[in-house]
Amino acid sequence: MINFLTQRVFVVGTAAFLALGAVGALAQQAQQQVAAVGEAEIAIQSFQFVPAILTVAPGTAVTWVNKDEEPHNVVSPDRAFRSKAIDGGEKFTNVFDKPGTFNYICAVHPHMRGTVIVK
Repeated sequence: MINFLTQRVFVVGTAAFLALGAVGALAQQAQQQVAAVGEAEIAIQSFQFVPAILTVAPGTAVTWVNKDEEPHNVVSPDRAFRSKAIDGGEKFTNVFDKPGTFNYICAVHPHMRGTVIVK
């Protein structure tokens, strides 16, 4: 009887672990996007960059569109690119010519973070 209960707990625990892993993978996939060559868009909405991680080819023009009512900006820590304040409905575009990983934040709301990967 104890072996049966031990096996049952193990099976249920394993199933729960696998299900959580699948949900986590789907959530991560939803946060990442691979753009077509040429141009891509990142929405600024609900105080987030969507997608949070975008992969593009060199030469791609990435446009941030502010869908919030609050102003935001887009600033890379090394100042490789920096927007002025982007009001609701406004846009900012940067062309990524060189391969690399480019992290950025909204300097107005520093908890907002994103990454553009160029490869």
